[in-house]
Amino acid sequence: MSELTLLVLQLGFLVLMWVFVFSIVYALRSDLFGQRVRKLQAEPAGASAGGAAGAGAPTPAASPAPGSGSGEDATAENASRLVITSGAKAGAEFPLGRDEITIGRSADSAIIIRDDYTSTHHARLMLWNGTWMIQDLDSTNGTFLNGSRVTVPTSIPLGATVKVGATTFELRR
Repeated sequence: MSELTLLVLQLGFLVLMWVFVFSIVYALRSDLFGQRVRKLQAEPAGASAGGAAGAGAPTPAASPAPGSGSGEDATAENASRLVITSGAKAGAEFPLGRDEITIGRSADSAIIIRDDYTSTHHARLMLWNGTWMIQDLDSTNGTFLNGSRVTVPTSIPLGATVKVGATTFELRR
């Protein structure tokens, strides 16, 4: 093998090792510090579903409207507390106000869940147009509502099971 070929192979291997090191550092950084998440803005009272005004941006309108059609009154707007039903903090209750509630391993989360399946900034509960919504914050293991993975902000009916990591909770009156 010529010296030039050997030198090219050594340099290629060195570049490949550095790419590997940088990918590990990037993965650790994003897991420790999370990603920036933009907040949803409530629609003005006069702006209803007016065509392509919000085309391209995911909005909670992608989920069915609570209480539509079947006359159910078990909507999340009647919820007054969040109850953890299983996991490390089973039995804990958190009162619901008007502020959003962040869930994750981070110390700045409103509900801190320390398990291996919860991301630093995992999910967010928010009151949007009078309805409690769950939003996954690009977590590794996902957020589940009644067994279905949440990909867009979705309304939470009373008594529905929400799973974040190894912890499940529900909204109650």
